[in-house]
Amino acid sequence: MRTYLIDEITPSDMEKINEFLERHAIKSHLDRVFWVQIPESILSKTQIKHTACQPYVFSVEMGPDWIKLEFFIRSLKTMRCTCPDYCSTKQMDYVIRFSHRMIEQLGIRT
Repeated sequence: MRTYLIDEITPSDMEKINEFLERHAIKSHLDRVFWVQIPESILSKTQIKHTACQPYVFSVEMGPDWIKLEFFIRSLKTMRCTCPDYCSTKQMDYVIRFSHRMIEQLGIRT
């Protein structure tokens, strides 16, 4: 899986990230995994056409001192479709900018 990893995060900063994600993301059924919705304006042509598969998200997984953001866009409604795919350039930029804004907003030093 292609991912963006940010590591060496202090325990207190991991708490801040968890609280941020609880407010700005969708909690998954898995512990310490969140879904972040991709804006409709940057969905692929296939994803736009597949309205029944929306919303589309990327995952953020939290470890003891790291977060990992996946460069894979998936549907929260189905796994058996042609619309989940690796990020386009615009989607990858969105994932990276999301993480950078979060870190900046929380005042985390990495």
